[in-house]
Order: sequence, then structure tokens, then C-alpha cells
Amino acid sequence: MVPKKPSVAIIYGGKSAEYDVSLQTAFSVINAINKDHYKIIPVHITNSGRWIEGHEVTQQLDYKEQLLLDENSHQSYSNKWLTPMSINPANQKPDIAFPLLHGPNGEDGTVQGLLELLDIAYVGSGVLGSAAGMDKVIMKDIFKSHGLKQPKYLSVTKYEWTHNKQQMIEKIKADIGIPCFIKPANNGSSIGINQCKAGDDIEKAADEAFYYDEKVIVEEKITGREIEIGVIGNDELSVSVPGEIKTSSDYYDYQSKYNDGDTSLMIPADLSEQKVNEIEELAKKAFKCLDCKGLSRVDFFIRDSDQAVLINEVNTMPGFTPYSMFPLLWKHTGLDYADLIDKLIRLGIERHQGRKAIRYRLD
Repeated sequence: MVPKKPSVAIIYGGKSAEYDVSLQTAFSVINAINKDHYKIIPVHITNSGRWIEGHEVTQQLDYKEQLLLDENSHQSYSNKWLTPMSINPANQKPDIAFPLLHGPNGEDGTVQGLLELLDIAYVGSGVLGSAAGMDKVIMKDIFKSHGLKQPKYLSVTKYEWTHNKQQMIEKIKADIGIPCFIKPANNGSSIGINQCKAGDDIEKAADEAFYYDEKVIVEEKITGREIEIGVIGNDELSVSVPGEIKTSSDYYDYQSKYNDGDTSLMIPADLSEQKVNEIEELAKKAFKCLDCKGLSRVDFFIRDSDQAVLINEVNTMPGFTPYSMFPLLWKHTGLDYADLIDKLIRLGIERHQGRKAIRYRLD
């Protein structure tokens, strides 16, 4: 008897400004995953929030638009396992979900919470780790409580901005200074981020950031090198070689990440053994203090003035095409793209099996 292949629901799209990034990631992962070992089920979340499941993918995709499933497509149908009240037998659920979602409504713990309710294993961090990793203010507050050195920051809510705009502008100038960056607290791919080179830039930058979130974060600009490193594991952690981002832009913005040919990734980064060891240990500490699981990319600055290593952020679902920093870091560490995907699936199943030992009732 041929053993049953584990089914993997690849979840992509979503109600997020990073919808297109997610689509490209899903296209890459579906084409790379070993279809002899896994049954691949695409699940498209439209930009308006509709969930649509497709039929098993057994061949290579030619272009990412093949993943644009809709209710009227012959390639798609609705499966009741997506509903917690489903009466379908458990064996109709996928064995594991791979949520390739970036930004709010996917990377922030919301989809992870749904998968917990459905009792389905999934790749990546749980509800807490995902939520903490998405909200840059909460993330940095946690880093601060664990003594991790980082750039100066402060948060501003939309209510504070609406009712006390001038007071908030003066606070930003006094506490953070110019130049600074203003970002949505909950977003990724550098969407909604602007650098303020003068005090007059603050209002416009904040207004744009509030278009994407109800809370923004203001960060000190650090002049220095941008270093990133990959972490995988649940309890026992492995780290990749570190890489460095070099861009001709003022900072690593959306254009630099996805459209600009002038950005280069230096892997491995030219660092002393001492600096590499320091970054590895700080990356593991950041991963653990946010309660991350499965995978994360941890980003650092090395400040020019004193060579201090400052943590920037943790990304719990980093860009995942074969040309994204996270997979490239692991490729240079000796784990190629298909094997990395397989490793992450196994880590997700392992974590789910471990959680089955938790008791939810008193005997």
C-alpha cells in the first residue's frame, strides 16, 4: 500500500497591502515543493478577504496569475474545513498549512489563531509570536524589556495625532530628532515608510503612515550597515550566515526591495568572527523573547560611529522567493530552497504534535 502523502495547504494573498508580494511567494514555493512527497492545496485569500480553495497542484505553474482563484473558476471550490463548525471528518483537513501571508490579516496572528481553532498544524510562529513580530511598537517594547540595544523610538496613535498633532510633532523632534523614519506599526515590505530629513516632513510622513495603520512608530535614523540573519527551529535553534544589504537609495524601501536593480545582497557579510558570534546570539535571544517558532529573519544595524550592534526588527514570515534574503542566507549556509521548505513543514508538524499534550480540561 502506498503511504498517504501529507497534504499542505498553501495560503496566500490576503487583505494586506502586501497581497502581490504574497502571491509571488506562493508561486515560488508551490513550484519548488516536492510534489512526490506532498499533496499541494492552494488557498487564495482575495484582497477583499474571501477564502477560496483550489484543486491539488500536481504540475509546475507557468505564471503566478494561475493562483488567482475565484468562486467562478473551474479550478476552485469551497471546502468546509475552513469553518470551525464544520461537520466534515477530520481527514478532510490538510495535515499542515503554510501561511505565506505578509502584513496584517495573516502575518499578525489572526490566521494563526484560526488554524489553532481548526486544530491544524501550520508553519511558523504561533498567535503570540506572530502578533508581537507584526506590531513594531510591541516588538521594540519587548526588546527593551530584555535589554536588547536598539535605535530610539516612540509610538503615536491616530487619536493622539488627530487631537494633538502639533504636540506630537514637537515630541518627535525632541525625543527622536531629525532625521528620523515614520512607519505604520503593523506593516511590512517598507510600505508606508518615509524618511523625515527636516521637521517640515513629519506631518506628511505621518499622514501617509496612518493610511495603513491606526498606530505609527517613529525611529531614529542609524548611519551604518544593515545586516540580516536567518533563524529556524522551535526550541533548538539554527542560524544562517549573516548577509548585508547594500542599496543606492537613502534606505531599503519598497522600491529597493522589489523594483530597483541597484540593491545588492552581500552573502556572507564581511564581518569579523566576533561580530558574527554577537549577531548570532542576539538573533537567538530576539527569536526566543518574542516566542517565535519555525522561522524568522532578524535584522540589525552596525552603527558607524561606535560599531555597536543594534537590533532593528524580527520578521516572522520574511520574503520567501528563491531570490529573497532569507532563502538566500540558508542557501549559502548549505540548505537549498526545496530542503528549507521541507524543514519548515516538519518543524510545523513537530510543534503541533507537541501541543497535543496540553490539557484543556480537568479530569
